[in-house]
Amino acid sequence: MTNTIKENDIGNSFVIEVKSRENYTWQGTITWVEGKQKENFRSALELMKLIDSTLEKKED
Repeated sequence: MTNTIKENDIGNSFVIEVKSRENYTWQGTITWVEGKQKENFRSALELMKLIDSTLEKKED
């Protein structure tokens, strides 16, 4: 079985590094591999918002 990737099918890859857990949530860094960007996050909600913002950039 051969897998072929079309240009439109290429996804986003993230490296998430959780450095600590305080107040029942995560703090750390997220690196967007394709966009070559690195951001800090202070909560799991902020992490999800960062991921969502990269998806919005890709759609434009």
